Amino acid sequence: MTEARNAAAEERLEQEAAAEGGEAANADNERDRPAAEAPADTLNAEANAAESREGEADASAAGEETAEQEAEAAPEADPRDARIAELESQIEEYRQRLLRAQADFDNFRRRTQREKEELAKYASMELISRLLPVLDNFERAIGASKDSGDFEALAKGVDMIHRQLLQLLEQEGLKPMETVGQPFNPEFHEAVMRVESDEHEEGTVVEELQRGYILKDRVIRPAMVKVSG
Repeated sequence: MTEARNAAAEERLEQEAAAEGGEAANADNERDRPAAEAPADTLNAEANAAESREGEADASAAGEETAEQEAEAAPEADPRDARIAELESQIEEYRQRLLRAQADFDNFRRRTQREKEELAKYASMELISRLLPVLDNFERAIGASKDSGDFEALAKGVDMIHRQLLQLLEQEGLKPMETVGQPFNPEFHEAVMRVESDEHEEGTVVEELQRGYILKDRVIRPAMVKVSG
């Protein structure tokens, strides 16, 4: 019995030693396995990364080639185009200036026309203002003659007013013509009758029927006269 138990113990010890030896051998085999026997997942990942890098390189090269082709295909800038654009800009600027000048001229023309119309409308205002005192004197003289019945005083008053009016008109440049005894001049005289006269030569004004007037250097009314014939 004792010998049998000893034999069984020795057999277990030998089996355990054999098992430990097998595990150690497997560990050495794992360490000594070459890289080619690495796991499949690792190999696939490395292969995909390499392919991705190659694809990126190819895409970059293709992009550079396309850019070069487009640059070669694009036409060179023509300096005349820049000059044309500059001239068109100047034309537009001059056109705007012309429109503004035309608008300013139209405004000036309308303003001048309006001022001209106002001037013509009120041109006689100053003269009429100076004639108002003469009108006042006429009204006073008429009123006084009605109250007193003195027509001689009225005649004197009218004569004074007449001189006042002539003086005012002379200040404005109006002058009466002196016609009697002067040679007939169609620019100043209007002959309404021809008469025989022993005192005057033929073609001489012998009588004035209506006085003529000159304003400064222009005849505003010729004198109506009788001329010796």
